Amino acid sequence: MDKRVGITTTIPVEIIYAAGLKPVDLNNIFITSSTPGEYVQQAEITGFARSTCAWIKGIYSVVLHQGPKRIVAVTGGDCSNTIAMGEVLETRGVEVIPFEYPKDRSHESLLKAVENLMARFKVSWEEVNRTKERLDRIREKLRELDRYTYESNVISGLENHLFLVSSSDFWGDPEAFEAKIDELLAETNKRPSLADGIRLGFLGVPPIFTDFYEVIEQKGARVVFNEVQRQFSMPLFDTEDLIGQYLSYTYPYEVRARIDDIRKEVDKRNIHGLIHYTQTFCHRQIYDIILREELGLPILTLEGDRPGKVDTRTALRIETFIEMLRGV
Repeated sequence: MDKRVGITTTIPVEIIYAAGLKPVDLNNIFITSSTPGEYVQQAEITGFARSTCAWIKGIYSVVLHQGPKRIVAVTGGDCSNTIAMGEVLETRGVEVIPFEYPKDRSHESLLKAVENLMARFKVSWEEVNRTKERLDRIREKLRELDRYTYESNVISGLENHLFLVSSSDFWGDPEAFEAKIDELLAETNKRPSLADGIRLGFLGVPPIFTDFYEVIEQKGARVVFNEVQRQFSMPLFDTEDLIGQYLSYTYPYEVRARIDDIRKEVDKRNIHGLIHYTQTFCHRQIYDIILREELGLPILTLEGDRPGKVDTRTALRIETFIEMLRGV
């Protein structure tokens, strides 16, 4: 029996682990594959429009070609295209379980959604809370890893990104994931501090560019804040209440909660400028208007479409932005 359960974005994975199953973040499988571009092309051959987000097309092809045959599709608080993609996958024999973050961000609404998901996986609150305690110990180490990125300056923006973005599913193997964090944290004792030049914050969904952080560092800057990736790790949510934890998670709710979180982190991390990454054809691009009006820091908005290396034009824009910050 395949114990894997695909997820289209961060969900209360405590439920899946409590059921003795393995959550697998389909985004991470897609973007870390050796041929992510081919997954996009395969979806387009099937009939997905050129104007459909590449992440959706990649997830679709990953499920068909690698499994799993059961996924949890987040139908509220993420990408609206997930709904239609899920219906297409159902016609291909995939079991699609919907999960929705409530638009009203109320305790009552989220409790209902969580308990519906628990019922689908036949787990109790006792089992879920016990699992939460286990995962929270790993999340505490991720907070330390994040702090070492902006305070001790011994962990790179790429390392920060990779570990935080992977906390959506803990690799489907929390023990192996925790061991790798322990290894990295132990190694930092031997590392010199990284050059502390221009300090950047990265806003928005994780980039589809495969060498984004390397390009930033080649230009003489460093990402010390990965907004959404950090949210995946449930930062500073010291609560025994699972519902409270996922109400504090900013990504699926209104932009105001994100802005409040970003402001706090900008001050704490001494950030000079922000890069707002937007995915082509994504409704979240529109949030750029509000972020620019509210945050009061220089912002470079970048758009990515298909997986691949940073193109020459985008690299030049990054370099120009960093030089501008250096001159402020």
